[in-house]
Amino acid sequence: MKEIRTADALNERTAFENRLRPKDFEGFVGQTKIRERLMLAVHAAKERGESLDHVLFSGPPGLGKTTLSFILGEAMGVNVKTTSGPVISKPGDLAGLLTSLEPGDIVFIDEIHRMAKTVEEYLYSAMEDYTIDIMIDQGPNARSVRLELPRFTLVGATTRIGLIAAPLRARFGLVNRLSYYEAPDLAEIVKRSAARLGVDVDPDGAMEIASRSRGTPRIANNLLRRVRDYAQVKAGNFVTGQVAREALSMLEIDPHGLDEMDRNILETICVKFGGGPVGLSTIAVSVGEEPDTIEEAYEPFLIMEGYLERTPKGRVATPLAYERMGIIK
Repeated sequence: MKEIRTADALNERTAFENRLRPKDFEGFVGQTKIRERLMLAVHAAKERGESLDHVLFSGPPGLGKTTLSFILGEAMGVNVKTTSGPVISKPGDLAGLLTSLEPGDIVFIDEIHRMAKTVEEYLYSAMEDYTIDIMIDQGPNARSVRLELPRFTLVGATTRIGLIAAPLRARFGLVNRLSYYEAPDLAEIVKRSAARLGVDVDPDGAMEIASRSRGTPRIANNLLRRVRDYAQVKAGNFVTGQVAREALSMLEIDPHGLDEMDRNILETICVKFGGGPVGLSTIAVSVGEEPDTIEEAYEPFLIMEGYLERTPKGRVATPLAYERMGIIK
């Protein structure tokens, strides 16, 4: 029963995100330079009657890598077939996917840095020469068969571009790193999402949600979902600045976007370990969280906002961290 509920929750979240995703470049807010580069590449490829060059998106989670991949498919008028790095465990999986493509189709591989090395090497010839060699039989009867592939576009998304092998990274013609969003862009995203959800939100309410969203559209949409519940029950389905503040305070998200775990991490470093330096594994044990989760989900925001420093000896709290936590050093 628990597994069913978990699957239902994941399906609900996916449906919610798909509902709010923009379908074209005009509806995509933020990442202006990347959007312009992609629009130019699409226009040029369509004029030449060619498939789009291979594209790699990198950056923290929730910034629009998957959304841009589907927008590329819509702009090019082709199908988008999606998979993820861990799912493609052997070369046969990749061969089955690539041989089923139509000319010009887009293959989107999420978390591409997690692909097995043996599979990754098969991509080299597929991306460059549009062929793959597969082995048939084993032992003395083994032989290699070359399969011709239609010209396609590989779109990869990764949160850790440094883990992608250099030969694979070099085969992407368009490499784009998505950056965190500014509050005005996030406020525009909140207003557009609210319109799709049938919720009235004023500019102050949208900005209040945006300013606490850690520069991430996915977080902004998730917070909007929670604020919508609060507004529906207690504010006549209208989100003002005051309503947003009350709802987000209930969620324990402060005006600077710090949540409960952020404050636990900062308090642990500032109080228990005198401001650091302290190792990541020690912090993880102290707050009851996995080191990878802290490093990938919490630290980027804390470092970007100037609360933490990474040093060779460990993590160090900055004066701003003491100020935000109300701790006298």
